[in-house]
Amino acid sequence: MPGQLRPPPLGRMIEKLELLLHLARERHFGRAAQSAGVTQPTLSSAVKSLEDQFGVLLVERGSRFQGFTPEGQRILTWARQLSGDARAMRQEIEALRRNLSGELRVGVIPTALPIMTRLTLPFRERCRDVRLRIPSMASVEILATLDNLEIDVGISYLDSEPLGRFKGMHLYEERYALLTAPDGPFADRDSVGWLEAGSLPLCQLSSDMQNRRLIERHLRDAGANPTCTLESNSMLILYAHVRTGEWASIIPVCFAEEMARPGRLRAIPIVEPTITHSIGLILPNRETHTPNVSKFLRVAERVFARADELHPA
Repeated sequence: MPGQLRPPPLGRMIEKLELLLHLARERHFGRAAQSAGVTQPTLSSAVKSLEDQFGVLLVERGSRFQGFTPEGQRILTWARQLSGDARAMRQEIEALRRNLSGELRVGVIPTALPIMTRLTLPFRERCRDVRLRIPSMASVEILATLDNLEIDVGISYLDSEPLGRFKGMHLYEERYALLTAPDGPFADRDSVGWLEAGSLPLCQLSSDMQNRRLIERHLRDAGANPTCTLESNSMLILYAHVRTGEWASIIPVCFAEEMARPGRLRAIPIVEPTITHSIGLILPNRETHTPNVSKFLRVAERVFARADELHPA
């Protein structure tokens, strides 16, 4: 029809939406332009073009970035979905032409890092041309970076953090142990209770970690008044300080077993009660995933006995 605006080609639309996602991640026009590899005027022009096309303001106007309007937030939701689907389509078509390649980004909570080789080794056997990037992240950071398409899949708690728009696939149950020096308190015991463990000077993960919040809750539920005199976001720091004999630490069994080398440290199961939390994969709740993510999910299903329990949040 004469005078009717024609929609831009889909490719150009997705490019503009991806620039909008950079702005959502960086919350600053200059940094967003730099991360996207474009000039700031190009980014601003893309945002203005989207606003003209949709007939609404997307960004709160001011001398600096102040946030997205309600309409902008809705378009961001669609931008994430469309950009994710476009990436999946491009990678799937590429996989039809040659072996899987590119990059798989897996955000992992620190306490699940020891199990990663159980997934990465069989994945590498099947996908040798795919690069793996595995940053250690807090559970809330995993959800945020998944939302902004900065990682492809997360490994985190399924039963203690609301997953929102994501779905989870159970991998294993996290259990807890007291890590202590060979001559430390309770070192001659086969198990300890939560109340006993809470009576010791502890070094723990920092309070922004979900693991720390869960452990403190279980200690208080047992009647303990835990004394944490050292905290860090590094498990290696905890390990080094437990070795001195001045501290003990409550950590997941999978990590405790890695650290408790013969003669160096002792990992004592914590019972009364035995507490577990579900650890699993977290991914966008969509029908299709990129070939790299789909292959990673199939590997996880084979490696972990209960991994077929895929359940929407």
